Amino acid sequence: MASIIAAAWDLAHREGIAGLTLRGLARELGISQPSLYEYFDSKNALYDALFADGNQQLLARLNGLRLPDDPRGAVKQFMRTFTTFALEDDARRQLLFGRPIPGFEPSGGTYALAEQVLERATGLLHAAGVRNRGDVDCVVAMVAGLIDAQASNEPGGTRWVRHLDRLIDLYLDNARPRRAR
Repeated sequence: MASIIAAAWDLAHREGIAGLTLRGLARELGISQPSLYEYFDSKNALYDALFADGNQQLLARLNGLRLPDDPRGAVKQFMRTFTTFALEDDARRQLLFGRPIPGFEPSGGTYALAEQVLERATGLLHAAGVRNRGDVDCVVAMVAGLIDAQASNEPGGTRWVRHLDRLIDLYLDNARPRRAR
């Protein structure tokens, strides 16, 4: 199965995530398309497996972090790692953090992997004093916006993401007085 997933990612890198087909994957693997139905009952099942694989890669990256004891520093390092991961593979970024495939929704078990990432981020934000769900949502939107701006306007560059630490500082500073109200 791992070799099929690796071949699917290779194909997605060449054809784009929305251009991935079971027929193309079978051709890539040198097998007949019906042979793939032993592993995936549909194209969406293939996307679900890729979604799971991408989130497992992200969790492995995040689990390898040695975060500083300082909550603000931990948030920054986590978000920098997340942002770097998102931007290093456009096909994976689109599948994990966008909705490029009409009709595709990750299965509950697969989506739980993405929720683990959000739970880790939320825990770090809570430690840094951001406890309101709306404030967490704003941080998520801010980071996602930076990633999208970078990917759309300067792929491979840093024009937008270089502001991540500054924006985190601004947001954490802004959230602190609102907590007291």
